[in-house]
Amino acid sequence: MKIAYFDCFSGISGDMTLGALLDAGLPFEVLKNELDKLPLKNYSLRAEKVKKSGIAATKVRIHAEEKGVIRYWTNIKNLIDDSDLNETVKVKSKEVFLALARAEAKIHRKRLNNIHFHEVGATDSIIDIVGVAIGLNYLKVEKVFASSIATGMGLIKTEHGIIPLPSPATLEILKDVPIYSGGTNVELTTPTGASIIKTYAEKFGEIPPLKITSTGYGAGARDLETPNVLRIILGEMILSSKDADEDEVVVIDTNIDDMNPEFYEFVMEKLFDAGALDVWITPVYMKKNRPGTALSILAPLQKEEEILDTIFKETSTLGVRTSRKVRRKILREIITVSTKFGKARVKIGRFKNQTVSISPEYEDCARLAKEKNTAVKEVYNEIKHIAEKMLKKPT
Repeated sequence: MKIAYFDCFSGISGDMTLGALLDAGLPFEVLKNELDKLPLKNYSLRAEKVKKSGIAATKVRIHAEEKGVIRYWTNIKNLIDDSDLNETVKVKSKEVFLALARAEAKIHRKRLNNIHFHEVGATDSIIDIVGVAIGLNYLKVEKVFASSIATGMGLIKTEHGIIPLPSPATLEILKDVPIYSGGTNVELTTPTGASIIKTYAEKFGEIPPLKITSTGYGAGARDLETPNVLRIILGEMILSSKDADEDEVVVIDTNIDDMNPEFYEFVMEKLFDAGALDVWITPVYMKKNRPGTALSILAPLQKEEEILDTIFKETSTLGVRTSRKVRRKILREIITVSTKFGKARVKIGRFKNQTVSISPEYEDCARLAKEKNTAVKEVYNEIKHIAEKMLKKPT
């Protein structure tokens, strides 16, 4: 499993992250060609090698012609949706902007759709955020981990006036994330950088066991006494002796007895869109023997608020129960096999260096069965047979 570790000893910003990804192996031309899919004009992008306290790093410079452009959350969402970018890139980019919008909405006590972005709505911030999504997708990063975040301290002048550091937006975004000032009277972590790391990182702390494949350094704008760079370490995760990946998730349960059952399909779709890992419903009998439905959701910790928003908006429940669980997962990978019906993906599960499960992707099986006008079980069995033969071949 390929992971990226963000070492934020000098904070994090959008341009530092983009620079570090370029330094770690993202080709500049790939980045530029992908960004050209956005309906944005009148900007230039370049990357140059610099040194910060003797460390070679990549500095990204974006020059945009637009002046005083103010974009709302819906404007940015539509801008990304209307592009020809990869769907994963679109989803992750919107998640970062949504985290920013929610923080601003809470700070200014406004509705989400009434929040307009100033600095982060400008072209350069859009390029940073979408560029990071492009980079992580191109480098095939499956998980992101991060150190504690250095934020900086002091005061800074913004369009809203003079505000303390870390900025209110940065603090709001970094709830539940370990931070420290870094002892520097400048802004080390920007709201954009905070939103990027909060959206992508699954855990904060020490570097997990990994086999390093590359390292990248993204330069900040200022020259400080310490190296003003973000370091990203890419590598393959080394599993523990348990040979299983482990993370923490939240389980949310609620019982409902007064909602139209036809609504549950729509509710489940909305919950998956909000980031749920799994959703299931169970018939139950409630007080006074009334038939009801137990709705259960498994989700990453960082998606808890989005899941709760969806539950209270889309269902009739008045309350939920939440609990945090440790989830252990066997090592999984996706392979593609070629069969007489066509190509299909197969999910492989491994535990203690042994293959313990081989599962053809149902969507591929169903698609091929329709295309070849044959039984889906025949397609499924053929794909699994081919996968088994492939896995038995000596490497």
